[in-house]
Amino acid sequence: MVSGMLWFDNDPKTGLTKKIHRAVQYYQEKYGQTPNLCTVHPKMVEKEGIEDAELKVETSESILLHHLWIGISREK
Repeated sequence: MVSGMLWFDNDPKTGLTKKIHRAVQYYQEKYGQTPNLCTVHPKMVEKEGIEDAELKVETSESILLHHLWIGISREK
């Protein structure tokens, strides 16, 4: 990831897809760019799944639960 933002969302009533959409919207407003990569802990994907994400979603054990690392990938 070239540039990114760490986003925390532990709302149990909100699915992962909606959390990603919220983070994307905030990122666009704050940085004026559309992110194309989101990295989350593998358990978040196993538990909640991803219905319709608008960017590539990867998993990494180095990301804490309820956190999303969202930003611009080197491979565009």
